[in-house]
Amino acid sequence: MPIPMPIPRQILEPGRTRSATLAVLAACCLVCTGLQAQTSDDAARLLATYHDLKPRLDQNAFHRRLYLDSQESPSTVTGEIYAVMDYPFVTVHDALSDTSNGVNNWCDVLLLHPNIKYCRSSGSSSGNVLTVNVSQEEVAEELRSTYRLRFNYDAAVTSPGYFRVKLHADSGPLNTRDYQIVLEAVSLGSHRTFLHLTYAYSYGALGRLAMKGYLATFGRGKVGFTEIADSSAARPEYVSGVRGLVERNTMRYFLAIDARLSEPPGQPDTRLEQRLNNWFSASEQYPRQLHEIDRQQYMQMKQEEYRRQQAMD
Repeated sequence: MPIPMPIPRQILEPGRTRSATLAVLAACCLVCTGLQAQTSDDAARLLATYHDLKPRLDQNAFHRRLYLDSQESPSTVTGEIYAVMDYPFVTVHDALSDTSNGVNNWCDVLLLHPNIKYCRSSGSSSGNVLTVNVSQEEVAEELRSTYRLRFNYDAAVTSPGYFRVKLHADSGPLNTRDYQIVLEAVSLGSHRTFLHLTYAYSYGALGRLAMKGYLATFGRGKVGFTEIADSSAARPEYVSGVRGLVERNTMRYFLAIDARLSEPPGQPDTRLEQRLNNWFSASEQYPRQLHEIDRQQYMQMKQEEYRRQQAMD
């Protein structure tokens, strides 16, 4: 549905002429119409992307209808995933847009990532904020040893059968900045939704040096999903470095969204255990890129982190 616009103060003031009042109302209508036209264009663009990518969505190495891409420039790295989800659009919309529980549901999503140690949503006069703690390693860690990010949660942009949500943090670990997580989705009918997830951040000279240090230590030997070897090579070779890092994290966030959407009804503890199991099972489909710890370690670590968060909240 379109974003409601506030009634201008001038309309409510006594003594306004009829022509002035009509002019203000007309201006409001133009703004609303412009927003509706923009979101309709976004929906049409995303549907066109779906049709363009359909051969790659149907035939790929991911064993699901998914296409992954990444880009690296001297100051920015971006990972993108396009995927067909077997959930009705209303299910995806209600879980991940800014409806009554949308912001809190994003914390449920982010906490599935092994490096996310804490997530709390809060509201203020300037909007909703997600406070997130990130670690460099996939291990249990005290919060004082982690890096804290503050994601601004932009109000969802919606139109019939389409929505877009954006999370943005000005700064991040390792002298990185301008973190963005953007999710948009469009309906493909009664039981399917086409989803586009973008994960990106920027860095300067200090950030590049810090990233090299990370990749030489904690990130050594880790790769992404894009094959860079010739098709005739005996073994596949995958992109590494910063692109490999952003591809792994984009996939982890996508699998977290999928695990949240597939969560069955039940008691909170039961849902949490199922969500954690679903995420870990999905990540193990790609052991070369995503395997870090075994299931028992992951489950124990995350359950302890959830308990710690509940105690702090």
